[in-house]
Amino acid sequence: MIRVDVVLPCLDEAAALPDVLARLPEGYRAIVVDNGSSDGSAEVAAEAGATVIHEARRGYGAAVHAGLAAAEAPIVAFADADASFDLGQLPDVVGPVARGERDLMLGSRVMQGRGAWPWHARVANRYLARRISAAAHVPLSDLGPMRAANRVPLLELGVRDRRSGYPLETVLRAAAAGWRIGETPVLYRPRVGVSKVTGTVRGTATAISDMSRVLREVS
Repeated sequence: MIRVDVVLPCLDEAAALPDVLARLPEGYRAIVVDNGSSDGSAEVAAEAGATVIHEARRGYGAAVHAGLAAAEAPIVAFADADASFDLGQLPDVVGPVARGERDLMLGSRVMQGRGAWPWHARVANRYLARRISAAAHVPLSDLGPMRAANRVPLLELGVRDRRSGYPLETVLRAAAAGWRIGETPVLYRPRVGVSKVTGTVRGTATAISDMSRVLREVS
């Protein structure tokens, strides 16, 4: 049976976690990285059977990398903990990596339901996807947070960003290393609770700033 560790960065997602974790496929272990929650997210995740680790340094990249460092399975997948993704679709993302067809797979978000993806976040995503496609010479439609790769090579990429630029730097470094990068459609639903990043104009602006900085530094 395939073994996959699924890293779920988490900041105050107690309301979403039970449904998120209930959708994990067989053979997939959840690693919930609590990034300073005050709503009992860590306890909810532990009660649902997830492995819980704590990352004191705030930032998406900090939480994701802490989860990657704690992972043990041959393949590591990543997703959000806010129920915007159905983790039952993870095999679609993991499959090409497990079969040796791709080195890095990304989930390209397909909006399902009103409010799933604010307009400012969609515009920013298209802009950044075009820039990274040009920089990495890889045609991509999305820089979504659902993705998968083999654990050891992913660690060896040496991704340094610990903020919103982490996913973009991962793709840039993977492309530079000659990785076979692909994407597959995944459904994207309205999240549970209040967004801390791209659901707000300020969060979107911060993400653009972080990713633009990474593009300048890495590409």
